[in-house]
Amino acid sequence: MKTKEFIQKCSCVLVLLFFFSIGTAQLVPKPAEAQQEPIVLIGGTIHTATGEVINNGALAFADGKISFVGKASDPAFDASGYTSIEVRGQHLYPGLILPNSLIGIEEISGVPHSNDKFEEGSINPGLKSFYAFDTGSGHIPTLRYTGILMVETIPSGGTISGTSSVMELDGWSWQEAVHKKEAAVHLHWPSSLSRSYDSDTKTTKIKNSGSYENRVQELEALFLAALSYGKLKNRPANLKLEALQGLFKGTKALMIHANEAKEIVESVQFAKGMGVQKIGILTSYAALDVVDFLKSNNIPVIIPPTYNLPNMDDMDYDAHYSLPRLLSEKGIVVALSHKGMLSTSRNFPFYAGVAAAFGMDKEEALKLVSLNPAKILGIDGRVGSLEVGKDATFFVSMGDALDILDNSLTHAFIRGKKITLDGPHQELYLRYSNKFGQEH
Repeated sequence: MKTKEFIQKCSCVLVLLFFFSIGTAQLVPKPAEAQQEPIVLIGGTIHTATGEVINNGALAFADGKISFVGKASDPAFDASGYTSIEVRGQHLYPGLILPNSLIGIEEISGVPHSNDKFEEGSINPGLKSFYAFDTGSGHIPTLRYTGILMVETIPSGGTISGTSSVMELDGWSWQEAVHKKEAAVHLHWPSSLSRSYDSDTKTTKIKNSGSYENRVQELEALFLAALSYGKLKNRPANLKLEALQGLFKGTKALMIHANEAKEIVESVQFAKGMGVQKIGILTSYAALDVVDFLKSNNIPVIIPPTYNLPNMDDMDYDAHYSLPRLLSEKGIVVALSHKGMLSTSRNFPFYAGVAAAFGMDKEEALKLVSLNPAKILGIDGRVGSLEVGKDATFFVSMGDALDILDNSLTHAFIRGKKITLDGPHQELYLRYSNKFGQEH
């Protein structure tokens, strides 16, 4: 009883500290206003994320859409009527897209009152994350400062945790920030193996899971019910079955979280057998064991950060550093994601930089955090690369955006809206460097 009271008191203290910090900390910068006049950025190096690099380029946009991408000297481009911004010596990139994230629905993991990522029950396909997205999250300024301008926000927990939403990192409310309300249903495929630690031998014992078949059968019954439900003309309200209909129509993707090669193969076969149109896999090194299967079935893969060490004795030291390259060379569409503390999501661009340092072409590495996640989430018609007709969602960096030493943003735009990059961290840096800084 005393322990329970102690935990309750500690929780209250954490909540009070959380709200105190909100009241005393700098707010997230004011949301940007819609683009008022046509703008052209001239003289920079444009990395289109399609593999093309344009030196001494020009990128023009009006009404939030890109109207020209090419050489500044191209006689076909008329800069009259555009407000010019000189970016000579700098680099232009499409806004980076962080998939499989809790940004916007979790603030402090240890403070339940500051997150909205869980729901009761294990089957929640109708749970949509955009309703809970907090545009005032303190994580947003730090992500924007490294070029991350969009996130796929997903619910957590259960077998089917919910339907993810793609959100732009700017706006007064979720209504202004939402880019795609329903992007993917996230399915955590049952584990076929169970692990237990033997303290006497200090080893991990692995054996087949006794519940695997039963849990797969439960999923089969659910999807069969959804298929039957979709054929009814006057169907009764059933939010769970209704939420799965987009999988069969191709309006949503099914993102399957699977850890082992067996689970990857069986989950994909299951989904295809049920008529799911778009399938993606969230996995790690196990993807290499079934790479031919993934290629033949045209299955894209989202993998964890390259900031990872080998977790098995027989793995190479650079197993995770080289994984994006090894999968891409086999023809797999690969995207990177973040895992761990939300505050370190800001390192997302540099995961691609590590892939480039371990043999991947730099422009191909850029696709890992831009065009490829856009393709997987079904939003590549609007974002993910710098092409005429797409949203003017991009940023300008003084140097290589994938290099932690060179990434230094000077401009950022989301649908043509000029984003304020400086946040609380920059304000504190200026405050204390002005007081305690030393001239060199």
